[in-house]
Amino acid sequence: MQKCDILIRDCIRLKPDMSISGTCSVVIKDTKIAKILENEEDAAEWAADEVLDGRGKLLMPGLVDGHTHTCQQLLRGRVSDEYPMVWTRFLVPFESNLRPEDSYISGQLACLEMIKHGTTAFADAGGVHMDKVVEATVESGMRAAIAKSTMDMGNAIVGAMKETADEAIAHTKDLYEAYQGAGDGRIDIWFAIRQVMTCSEKLVRMVGESARELHTGIHAHLCEHKDEVSFCLQNYQLRPAQYLEKMGVLGPNLLTAHNVLLSDRDISILAENEVKIIHCPRANLANHGFPKTPQILEAGLSVGLGCDGAAPSNLDLFDEMKVLRYSMMAYWGLPTFNPVVMPCASLLKMATQGGANAIGYGDVLGSVEEGKKADVILLNIAQPHITPTQNLINSVVEAANGHDVTDSIINGKLVMKNREVLTLDEEKIRFEAQKHMEEIIKRAY
Repeated sequence: MQKCDILIRDCIRLKPDMSISGTCSVVIKDTKIAKILENEEDAAEWAADEVLDGRGKLLMPGLVDGHTHTCQQLLRGRVSDEYPMVWTRFLVPFESNLRPEDSYISGQLACLEMIKHGTTAFADAGGVHMDKVVEATVESGMRAAIAKSTMDMGNAIVGAMKETADEAIAHTKDLYEAYQGAGDGRIDIWFAIRQVMTCSEKLVRMVGESARELHTGIHAHLCEHKDEVSFCLQNYQLRPAQYLEKMGVLGPNLLTAHNVLLSDRDISILAENEVKIIHCPRANLANHGFPKTPQILEAGLSVGLGCDGAAPSNLDLFDEMKVLRYSMMAYWGLPTFNPVVMPCASLLKMATQGGANAIGYGDVLGSVEEGKKADVILLNIAQPHITPTQNLINSVVEAANGHDVTDSIINGKLVMKNREVLTLDEEKIRFEAQKHMEEIIKRAY
């Protein structure tokens, strides 16, 4: 009898080619997927500390949220139906008034929600008191690439979060020294470029140099809205992607969020430099417009999905898949009579492998294969809104949602079982979050 940590019995699994396997059992040992067993007799040879019943469930890679803001969790419901710019009118005043304990509870609440929606890893673009977000993430069991918000330019209201370029880099390096590799290697500390309008040339260059020095990533907002493009053209006579290329920032370790207003040349530049692309469909459609996703994919770029934080909606990547699918069909597909402009399999790959690529772990995450890290979820498909179906991949994208996720395993450890998060106290977190939100509102507005 062989021993393992977790044995998932009698499930079906999402294969790397986006097809569905027959019934199988999956052995998880020492943080990895050790074996995928195709028959019952082989499964009987394993003794596990934890056995999960996979009947009626689809085993799939954990989803990866490639762009979020955990420090905006307590802004939920505030920015919808508001005129621009919500960033300066609401987000910055709110974040500027966060205290360490606020960022901690916000981080806990964000991780709790992500786990319950099937997300096993995320990239945080940064906020304030990110040491507390790291601590909350470590406790939750999640995997994350976490940055500290970085800006050294901007108007008076942005000034509350502004530092000098030297201070911004030093503070991120301090965070790196304290937390890189925390949580059994689940935490990576990245540098950030909040956006080109609030980061000086000196700071942008220093971010690129520092990331290379520490062999870590960079998280940036890019071509999110017209003001950003206009700013770059007026001040540097270059579009944002061209500007970042000139600054020496473009490369495989750069994750760019939104990417709505990319020109054809921008797409080529990003592809040449193997930059990782993240779309935030709901946030983009609400504020910025339709990205050139089909063209971006055609250029060979890796594309992932992000929720952009919970301020306007929720942290359910299943929702993001649906919104991107229908927006791309409406904007690019219908005018050219191309119903397959955004296939369901491509969207599922974005939410899994695309996100894994974005956080720098595309070789060990993003698919259910032997030897890969055991960051996986079980989806209850034995429900009338999913099965029976003639194409399960299509139905998962079109009909499933985060509430259908029953179990979550991250880094080989069971984090959620039968919809109960094992690492966080949900009732306590929600109670504390309500109190903190009310206190922040009094200070911020």
